[in-house]
Amino acid sequence: MSDTTPPQLPATLRVFERGWLSANNILFVDGGDTALVDSGYVTHAPQTVALVESALQGRPLKRLINTHLHSDHCGGNAALQARWQPQTSIPAAEAAAVSAWDVDALTYKATGQQCDRFTFDTLLHDGDTLRLGGIDWQVVAAPGHDPHAVMLFAPQPRILIAGDALWENGFGVIFPELEGESGFAEQAAVLERIVELDAHVVIPGHGRPFTDVAAAVERARGRLAYLGGDPQRNASHAVKVLVKFKLLEAQRIRRDALLAWMQGAPLMAAIHQRFMADQSMEEILSQTLRALAGVRALVVEGEVVVNVD
Repeated sequence: MSDTTPPQLPATLRVFERGWLSANNILFVDGGDTALVDSGYVTHAPQTVALVESALQGRPLKRLINTHLHSDHCGGNAALQARWQPQTSIPAAEAAAVSAWDVDALTYKATGQQCDRFTFDTLLHDGDTLRLGGIDWQVVAAPGHDPHAVMLFAPQPRILIAGDALWENGFGVIFPELEGESGFAEQAAVLERIVELDAHVVIPGHGRPFTDVAAAVERARGRLAYLGGDPQRNASHAVKVLVKFKLLEAQRIRRDALLAWMQGAPLMAAIHQRFMADQSMEEILSQTLRALAGVRALVVEGEVVVNVD
């Protein structure tokens, strides 16, 4: 039986567990020093601002940090910047794309997702040290799910802010593999790095913080081996994730509108061409809806697809 007791976290650290559409937010308050790691999806930005404002109790948000720039982790950046003008730090490799607001390089156009334009002040490099909540945190490169992602590790309390590199039951879609780039090997190396860090608590990008890190790593290794054994499995999983993400955003959507969105999303077209060329997009949609309905992630009501949380 797994331990469901919430892990003990430092008093200066608070986790807002947000679900899947919006990544978890980690708020640090140490006197007047305040910082937030990851900001959720753009459609939840007003809620993110309200959560942070309530927790800060009149203090300003001084710093904003992103583990990576997928839209569910940075979609609240612009709203937070408008409210408090925090110093914003992003992974170093994303600097040019953010400066130019290149929605292709940032994957927002490819995935058919949204993100309001934001700016940055400083860059995160592997090996950097940040002081958050009165604790020193190391920046650790975490390619795999996203080639530019980072994690934050605090050696003294042995806490890892893992982003989408490790969840309690898996990790984020290995996006580079969908476009013919290497990602499985990088994800395997990140899991090895997590083992080396010997974290006692992991705060994932999605889901509750957990302490049985070794078991989570073993589950992730098994999942990675399964996906790597047939890359089409990763592609099929990615389609289900992207459709579910769209449904979380829309809540209700006509089947023909969902099909049109799939046909218009460049990453969907790339997956179709590379991994599923023997099927029509309509067939892929039907297969995906059946799979998601089978795990009660949605229901189909005539021509309308409805999200189930």
